[in-house]
Amino acid sequence: MATSPPQNPSSGDPSVAHSLAAAALAAPARIWRSLVARLPPLPDSGLLAAVSDLQRRHFGVRRRRRRRRPSLPLPLRSAATHSVRIAGEMPKAFVILDDVVQHTLSNLHGIHKSLLFWQSKAEGTKSQKVYFMIFERGPRAFVEATYQTLTRLGRDGRPVQFILHSASDMVSTKLAALTSMQHCLAAFLAEVHSEVNKCREGLTESSDKSLHTLFAILNTTFSKLEVSLRNANEGKNELSTHDGDFYEPLFGKLPEVDVESLQWTEALSKDGISLIYQNLQKLDDFLSSQLSSHRKPNNLTIYWLPYTCGALGLSVCSLWLLRHSSLMGSPDIDNWIQDAKVSVAGFWDEHVEQPIISIRDELFETFKQRDKGVMEKQEVQLTEDSLRRVPESLLALMLIAFCEQTSGGKLPEDQSVQAMLEMLTKRYEKELIHPIQNLFSGELARAMLIQIQKLKLDLESGLLEMDQILRANAINFAVLAALPAFGLSLLLLALVRTWVMRDHGAEGRGHIARRQRRLLLVDVERRLMEFQHYMANGMEEEARCQFGLVLYTLDRLYKAVESHAKETGEWLSLREDIFDLAKLDMGMQDKLIVVSRLKFMYSCLLPFSSSRLPRL
Repeated sequence: MATSPPQNPSSGDPSVAHSLAAAALAAPARIWRSLVARLPPLPDSGLLAAVSDLQRRHFGVRRRRRRRRPSLPLPLRSAATHSVRIAGEMPKAFVILDDVVQHTLSNLHGIHKSLLFWQSKAEGTKSQKVYFMIFERGPRAFVEATYQTLTRLGRDGRPVQFILHSASDMVSTKLAALTSMQHCLAAFLAEVHSEVNKCREGLTESSDKSLHTLFAILNTTFSKLEVSLRNANEGKNELSTHDGDFYEPLFGKLPEVDVESLQWTEALSKDGISLIYQNLQKLDDFLSSQLSSHRKPNNLTIYWLPYTCGALGLSVCSLWLLRHSSLMGSPDIDNWIQDAKVSVAGFWDEHVEQPIISIRDELFETFKQRDKGVMEKQEVQLTEDSLRRVPESLLALMLIAFCEQTSGGKLPEDQSVQAMLEMLTKRYEKELIHPIQNLFSGELARAMLIQIQKLKLDLESGLLEMDQILRANAINFAVLAALPAFGLSLLLLALVRTWVMRDHGAEGRGHIARRQRRLLLVDVERRLMEFQHYMANGMEEEARCQFGLVLYTLDRLYKAVESHAKETGEWLSLREDIFDLAKLDMGMQDKLIVVSRLKFMYSCLLPFSSSRLPRL
């Protein structure tokens, strides 16, 4: 393809182009294998086994022992159940059922996150789809997409349409598989709740009787789950191997021996409990095999290109720092560190320490001046007036003598200074007609001296007023000098607050988390209405699936509001309302009333942070 011109893709042999492209793609792999082959073998291979075993024992156990968070309880609301919960002795049946429900909810949550991811990709723009297909599926997909793009560009010149069709097919396939598995698990969850609601009295009896009831419930629910999984995977062989009409079941059958018979033993109950967890493990393995290629890619796969660029940039920066470090004999880094210390110290002194000291001194000086008496203020004012009066009196005497000499008579005592200045100005203008003559024999030099003295007096008065203004605004200037440090402090506080109060999904404390909690409530209301629609039309399978999704959404809402409702003291009432929504025997109209109450009565579900209800 490299030898054929783009404007004539039909010229040349296509097989040669494909062989050249394949060779170009295989060249890096051959180089890597040759480099690995040249590496010397490890002296002791047992070291890697020991490290692997240590990692498996410590990190693996730590992951399995992760603290399980409380979830939406099962519909066991009898007096016997309440007394057992208060006593703190939970029967084995309760614990096992809780594990089964938790397992199902965890799988549903993983499928739900994958569904949200692929739905966002399906609703994206064309450019977003092309970018995802090329740059967000890993390095191997990047090479394959680039090769296909170049190949299509050489053939028909429309590679973008091919990528968009590939993206649509891939996303639709993944959405179909995930939706099918979600419906199966949601129906299984609803079936467990329904059976537990029917057999609640048997589950609260003695340990052996509750285990017998539990085995019967799980046999029914696991058999229905297997049928739904087989129907969802028609035409595939992943569910079970078959020989003619015989299918090997996916889940093991639990013993349903009467408790009063001699066949019921402690070993039989332990084997049944072990078989329950084996069935859960089989369910996990099956879902992993079915959905391994349909799940949401991890962040390392999605952001491999930014991570690679970041790693390359970090490597370049490391090499650059190493070049300027003392290890290479360069004092640049030490000099930069010293300059940074000096700059930080100067910034601290200029914008933090000195402004604070100035503000403190100015405030203390203000308080001291307020403590002084009125007589001291008057004395200070008299002193200032006397100091000002010295140059003013001297100027007045010079001006009076000049005016009397030029006018040839004594001036009136009520003569104003402005009138004398006008006489000085007229005499000065008259003297300027013959400047050289009047400079030596006239009054020009004397008039100029008086004007200079007046200008000096005005300048000193202006400087004194300016000094008073500066003293009066000393605190303002100190605050302005501290503004950069204050801005940096606010920025750091905002970053710390954002980090502390960051949104952890619907369980966070910000506006986004509050909006997500309200969206969960909207999902509950919508799915309840869909459940009512399916029940009214006799579509029991779809109704069971919708009720399972209602339970899953209620579980997410239960976990999201628990901590917030406990802080505000609303948890007991809010928990009872969520329990009511999970009941099977409660009318739909009553459930919608409960949903409406949840929207407007609890502060953690309001659209604003205040607990005050909006005024109508």
